[in-house]
Amino acid sequence: MQQVTASPFIPTRILVPLDFSSSSDAALETASDLAQHFHAEIFLLNVIPMLPMGTKTVSFPETEYLHKAENDAKRQLTAYGASLVTKGIKASSTIEIGNDVVGNIMLAIKREHIDMVVISTHGISGWRPLVFGSIAEQVVKRVECPLLLLRSAKPGGVVARETQS
Repeated sequence: MQQVTASPFIPTRILVPLDFSSSSDAALETASDLAQHFHAEIFLLNVIPMLPMGTKTVSFPETEYLHKAENDAKRQLTAYGASLVTKGIKASSTIEIGNDVVGNIMLAIKREHIDMVVISTHGISGWRPLVFGSIAEQVVKRVECPLLLLRSAKPGGVVARETQS
């Protein structure tokens, strides 16, 4: 019988899309463990959704919203980056603005030469994910590099991990 050997996969640039939720924090923690083990760099990405244009009946200070969201994201990403550096992990980050979060993630993967993605789900159920699908689900369908998908823990539960390569 012929023996099949798999070529070893060692990630060098790991993308972690963050929305600053507890589930994305768990993804970052797992990615930092992987980065330490493989001496890989972590690339943090936060996408700030724009508000739909054309709503003339409601006055909304969009510029103020985006400015505040961007400042909050910069503050968070700076803190995460500093924490990673103290662990000896090289990290970089970016903030993007747009309504196509999955598209922004896919562009970052290509632009930043990402060879692994670590992403979490929010464990949302009901009609919304059935109609729109989750961001993580759409990334899983489109990504071409190895991906580690972390499911959010149920109350009192443990985070489950799934891999795709």
